[in-house]
Amino acid sequence: MTRIVEPEQWLAERKALLAREEELAAAHEAVRAARRELPMVRVDKDYVYEGADGKKTLLDLFEGRRQLIVYHFMFDPSWDQGCKWCSYLVDNIGHLSHLHVRDTTLALVSRAPIEKILPFRARMGWTMPWYSSHGSQFNYDFHVTLDESVTPAEYNYQQVFASGEQGGASVFLREGDAVFHTYSAYGEGLGLVHTLDNYLDLTPLGEQYADMGWLRHHDRY
Repeated sequence: MTRIVEPEQWLAERKALLAREEELAAAHEAVRAARRELPMVRVDKDYVYEGADGKKTLLDLFEGRRQLIVYHFMFDPSWDQGCKWCSYLVDNIGHLSHLHVRDTTLALVSRAPIEKILPFRARMGWTMPWYSSHGSQFNYDFHVTLDESVTPAEYNYQQVFASGEQGGASVFLREGDAVFHTYSAYGEGLGLVHTLDNYLDLTPLGEQYADMGWLRHHDRY
């Protein structure tokens, strides 16, 4: 329960919190700078994806821009709809023109076949590019589909005893026709892109994750 105090006490405590917020902002900026300075690894494997208009390569996913952000959307080939949590994250994505003007493309990639992806995308009212990696090693190589029979089960850079689909995001840079992997994040590492949670974090009740029973696809509330 939030305490009730006099305005003077509220202002004093707010100023004390502001000092801590400024410290956190400085630490956050240092991490952001370190992220930008990470080295990169060339991607030499010829991944093939299926999109709304046919087969694509990883280079095609850039749509001519220099940077590519891939959100690994959890959608197993056996499922009839995409993950509720991933759907919540995609609902947080703003207008893509603000990325495009800064030479960056954002796309979703899932293992489900495109015949399942496109109807679900239409149902959710999304228009962003979404590709199927069904039949390729892409999800396994970037550790968002865990299957010990294919590759060692590693998630968030550590060995795990789990299997199946996992969420994550990977970033790629294009130099001409050469593609490089620069960054991947998983699980709680994606908190920064949960815009609605960041709004809720400003409120007394916060993100309200103690009970996740509220989470549904947005057309099921």
